[in-house]
Amino acid sequence: MSDASIVLVVLAAGTFLLKSAGPLLLGARRLPSSLQGVVDLLPAALLASLAIVSSVGDARSIVLDARIVGIVVAGLALWRRAPFVLVIVLASAATALTRLVT
Repeated sequence: MSDASIVLVVLAAGTFLLKSAGPLLLGARRLPSSLQGVVDLLPAALLASLAIVSSVGDARSIVLDARIVGIVVAGLALWRRAPFVLVIVLASAATALTRLVT
């Protein structure tokens, strides 16, 4: 078995164990409401952080270019409760327009 296969099997087993730990430890009990609020917000926070890091991160430095304009426009559109498809179109158009101008 190659090193990559071993790493893949170990990571898959670890992921399975972590995903099954919650139901096994909690059983039929519910999380406290304060903890449930944090758990509900985690996916959005992780997605936002991944978007920021992939947009302005470049190895060990921060790069501010046309992509940051798209992120700002997307944030404003989401704040105004625009439909998600419109958010994507607006952010893409703002980024493309900024690249065209600069």
